[in-house]
Amino acid sequence: MSESAATAAATPAKRPAGRGRNLELPEHLKAYKGVWVFIEHDRGHVHSVSWELVGEARKLADKLGSAVGVVVLGGDDEPLEKYAAEAFAFGADKAYVMHDAVLKGYRNEPFTKGLTDLVNKYQPEILLLGATSMGRDLAGSVATTLLTGLTADCTELNIDPASRALAATRPTFGGSLLCTIMTLAYRPQMATVRPRVMAMPQADAGRTGEIVQEKLGMVETQIVTKLLDFIADADSSKINLPYADVIVSGGKGLKNPENFKLVFELARVLGGEVGATRPCVQAGWVEADRQIGQTGKTVRPKLYIAAGVSGAIQHRVGMEAADVIVAINTDPSAPIFDFAHYGIVGNALQVLPALTQTFAEHLARNARHAA
Repeated sequence: MSESAATAAATPAKRPAGRGRNLELPEHLKAYKGVWVFIEHDRGHVHSVSWELVGEARKLADKLGSAVGVVVLGGDDEPLEKYAAEAFAFGADKAYVMHDAVLKGYRNEPFTKGLTDLVNKYQPEILLLGATSMGRDLAGSVATTLLTGLTADCTELNIDPASRALAATRPTFGGSLLCTIMTLAYRPQMATVRPRVMAMPQADAGRTGEIVQEKLGMVETQIVTKLLDFIADADSSKINLPYADVIVSGGKGLKNPENFKLVFELARVLGGEVGATRPCVQAGWVEADRQIGQTGKTVRPKLYIAAGVSGAIQHRVGMEAADVIVAINTDPSAPIFDFAHYGIVGNALQVLPALTQTFAEHLARNARHAA
């Protein structure tokens, strides 16, 4: 386990982290330079969280005065160089590409060896992965193999000015607090971030970078796990909260599951998705795939309407990056009004039908005028 310094508060720690510690980096770690991102791809598509992390890595690297590298692992016939070129457009400077037949399709053993070998050879200071099914599985194995620290499900990444260490903020104590964690005595510093937590960077098609080709040196007989087939989840695209432009979310302030139909009706009129708080999911009011927050989905819509949602930090970390947040609550001192852009103090059971009718009439008028 790595030595780490942690501070916890209702908001990310503001005081200089590491106070009272020797902030001098051990001599053997000073060779570690650069911020790396693991590029996650599957069936010809790069997961968008990888580009979000490249944008974040660019900010961190600029503060450190270092470069951004990406790691792209895959099969002999996969277009890894194309993914590298995309990474350059989003802010990367160098791509470490590894083609190998055993890297066709994700398996923990070859991917762990490939990534750890690259880290040991090139010594990046920071390594970022998406907190997806693949990223979480790989990050834990890599951190264990490298004997370094890993901060999971981060909501904010920064560079501590005193120690120049990665300051990784994540919810803790069941989402009631935010904790800023630093790995001071080990490298690389590792963190995972969920999709849509970080903003998608602007692509610059004119940017280029250097591609470094590496070999894995592993044969199929060395790998216990075998990839037999891929079976798509027929339900995987039915609820797509992280990429919805409009989300109407309900909390326990709606009183009972029957009242959730008011949330669905408004979302249908707006062409949006329906979200929910953890208590609503735990009570069985809606499916688990609709939960937003620390233990659910992270969303970044253009419009987020929260009805009967108190705004506890566990929920807040999953939706506060929305462009516009509209809160409806009977309690004028509810925490959600502290960060909502617009607040309606009122009964959601009355406000939701009024909004649904108003939006429906407005959209109908616009449709007639367009015709």
